[in-house]
Amino acid sequence: MQDIIDYAKKISEYKLCNSCLGRQFAKVGHGLTNEERGKKLRKEIGIDEVSYEECWLCEGLIGEIEKFSEMVLETIKEYEFETFLIGCKIDEDILERENKISTPYSESIKREINREIGKLVLKKTGKEVDFIRPDIVIIVNTIYDTVILDVRPVFIYGRYKKFIRGIPQTKWYCRKCYGKGCEYCNYKGKMYDESVEEIIAYVPLKIFNAKDESFHGAGREDIDVLMLGNGRPFILELKEPKKRFVDLNYLQKAINEYANGKVEVDSLRYAERKEIEILKERKYTKKYRAVIKFERNGKINEAVNALRDRKIKQRTPKRVAHRRADRVRYKKVIEMRIEELKENEATIIIEAESGTYIKELITGDDGRTAPSLSELAGVKMEVKSLDVIEIGD
Repeated sequence: MQDIIDYAKKISEYKLCNSCLGRQFAKVGHGLTNEERGKKLRKEIGIDEVSYEECWLCEGLIGEIEKFSEMVLETIKEYEFETFLIGCKIDEDILERENKISTPYSESIKREINREIGKLVLKKTGKEVDFIRPDIVIIVNTIYDTVILDVRPVFIYGRYKKFIRGIPQTKWYCRKCYGKGCEYCNYKGKMYDESVEEIIAYVPLKIFNAKDESFHGAGREDIDVLMLGNGRPFILELKEPKKRFVDLNYLQKAINEYANGKVEVDSLRYAERKEIEILKERKYTKKYRAVIKFERNGKINEAVNALRDRKIKQRTPKRVAHRRADRVRYKKVIEMRIEELKENEATIIIEAESGTYIKELITGDDGRTAPSLSELAGVKMEVKSLDVIEIGD
């Protein structure tokens, strides 16, 4: 106790308000606020009261905590949340003065301001403080009297089906202007008017009142490929949402009504950020229906049988070589069977490992995929249409 008195006497040459005096001994005397601790010490060493405005250290900052809490409440009033965390920015001059008189028993002024604002916000909102994963981090800039929010995104998992050809999975920005708008893209900033991402995200952006979104898919299908069957897994990330507690059954219905038969979503549920990495890294097997054309029948049946349960070698296809690394991949064709065979056309069901280039598996891509259906059948082939009909769980 004598050490504390000695420290208190030593720093009493500085005019400190009760909170700033008491804060230098915050680790002593549990159950007291810094204000109460300062009053007790002031009486013990016999020094006069000092107002917040006269305080050498905080220069009245501690007296503004009520004002800061009201600023916070005004800023967050339109946001739905259950948990929050307060942070603050303090003038460097105040922090330098604090370091000059700090004791082994001190806590920082930032910690006190965070705590005291947090207590008032908690009392007036009924929400909980969360130090690990809050819905909203609230930063009070005490220098400029502003409040900045860091709002945790909302993540929604689901599966989508695509019923029309000619739309990409995600926004495809113009390769010339990168979204700014130019003559090449007819001043749209993108190469296609719509995408699966934009169709799915349009309604959630409005309902959650979110600032922006990111779309994370488990792989992607080509623009001219349908996505059928059980649908492709995805996670929609909604950034800076003002709403976060939405009935997902209602949301699913609203998305599908807006999509108007182009796209359909199901199995919506709330997700976590960590699931995005799992979604991206997981290797889903995929099943396809391909309609192929050829000039003559050739050895189609034999070729199909030869590719079943077989490893193939694929060099990056020519059609994507401009945007992907040129390397060789080894993939397994799990299943292949003929669903329908006509004179110059066949419908084939193919199941293959994740990342298999199905069009090239059929055409051979001038030898870049080997063996291919075309090579083994001894005839040139083209893919008339391709659909994804199942993605593994």
